[in-house]
Amino acid sequence: MGRVMVIEHPLIKAKLTKLRDKSTDRLLFRQLLEELTAFMVYEITRDFPLREVEVETPLERTKGHELAQPVVLVPILRAGIVMTEGVLRLVPNARVGHIGIYRDPVTLRPHVYYKKLPRNIGDALVIVVDPMLATGGSAVEAVRLVKGEGAKDVRFLCLVAAPEGIRAFREAHPDVPIYVAAIDRELNDHGYILPGLGDAGDRLFGT
Repeated sequence: MGRVMVIEHPLIKAKLTKLRDKSTDRLLFRQLLEELTAFMVYEITRDFPLREVEVETPLERTKGHELAQPVVLVPILRAGIVMTEGVLRLVPNARVGHIGIYRDPVTLRPHVYYKKLPRNIGDALVIVVDPMLATGGSAVEAVRLVKGEGAKDVRFLCLVAAPEGIRAFREAHPDVPIYVAAIDRELNDHGYILPGLGDAGDRLFGT
């Protein structure tokens, strides 16, 4: 089964607490989301394969390393788009795709309204990002679409997950690891995570 990795770090815990706070304004919420994503990407890339290269320092040639495979970042719109900058801070050459999914407020089922992915992602390390894993519907569908384009090494990154969403995701994609900052208690009747963050898209964009 795919792993569920809770990334434990004092700075992540402190920033996540501030992100949860309903008094955190839109500007700070966006900044915290980007910072948390960067911290988490640092952790999840620990096992990325490397290849040896030579570089010229001001004094001599020496051996070093670079990522052995291309990286593709796929945010789930809309809230996932803000996480993009956090990833690109650490992997500036990553290619970026976009998948737009909205959740029906009555059925809670995902509906895809946009998909634009880079070509030839079969040899890439693909990171799908969304702030929350609630019912799991959007994440499951996004990873299905990415796999449909040939992706083989896929990882899912979110900040907060509900047990219900984790179960649904692992049933659909047992090969894809989940990286999360916190696993919360449960979903409410409207499919929101408790205690959660509220609606991340609304808090980011003021809608």
